[in-house]
Amino acid sequence: MAPASLSAPHALSLLAPPRVASGRRRSLSVPVAVWPVTGVSVAAGRRLVAAAAATEMAPAASEEEGKAFVEEMRAVAMRLHTKDQAREGEKEPQAPPVAKWEPSVEGYLRFLVDSRLVFQTLEDIVDRAAVPWYAEFRNTGLERSEALKKDLEWFRQQGHTIREPSAPGTTYASYLEELSERDPQAFICHFYNVYFAHTAGGRMIGKKVAEKILNKKELEFYKWEGNLSQLLQNVRNKLNQVASSWSRQEKDHCLEETEKSFAYSGDLLRHIFT
Repeated sequence: MAPASLSAPHALSLLAPPRVASGRRRSLSVPVAVWPVTGVSVAAGRRLVAAAAATEMAPAASEEEGKAFVEEMRAVAMRLHTKDQAREGEKEPQAPPVAKWEPSVEGYLRFLVDSRLVFQTLEDIVDRAAVPWYAEFRNTGLERSEALKKDLEWFRQQGHTIREPSAPGTTYASYLEELSERDPQAFICHFYNVYFAHTAGGRMIGKKVAEKILNKKELEFYKWEGNLSQLLQNVRNKLNQVASSWSRQEKDHCLEETEKSFAYSGDLLRHIFT
């Protein structure tokens, strides 16, 4: 099932990666991604893709193949930001900045519950490792389901009702399960974007929400054991190692899934400000 909307404002915006003739691609060296907060129509995204492909000189194929694949994944994500969020952003803002959101505890709890289901699903998939190299991503230190379990218990102790996951969470979890069986490259795109977005823009959003409704309490969701930068680098290394055996077509297919990854994650984040 497709995400509810591809044009409404959400945490991750939509735009397929640029493609150019003869299998070449534009330079993809950019800073670490953060979590954008707006959307764009698919048609508008395609126009931006065409413009980018027409105006930039692509590197030689040999240069591209020698590049770490995570750099390509990060570059695609960065281009999905708005212009005020990142230097490489290509979108116009269509939603108020995070600082102006007016979150509610109820909405935030829906976001946390659905997020826990998604993270638990990702962890279960790599634990089962129906595709052998999924096992490379077990016990990375980025896992979030247990941290979210503790946070939800804390809210329960404060007297809040913890409801069952809602449609955005169950829909995304089902989609991840399906992808993991039939389309491992697309699944890895979601794995990368969910975990890395949470450590960047996700943390910023969590801090702003805590300031507004939680008296600045820092949830376990935003804490990691060990050095987070090193944990992230370890996962980057694993992603690059796994992708080194993929064909160029498989890599491109992975990158093209970014649009859906952002849309599904955005549906979850929308709980906070609706």
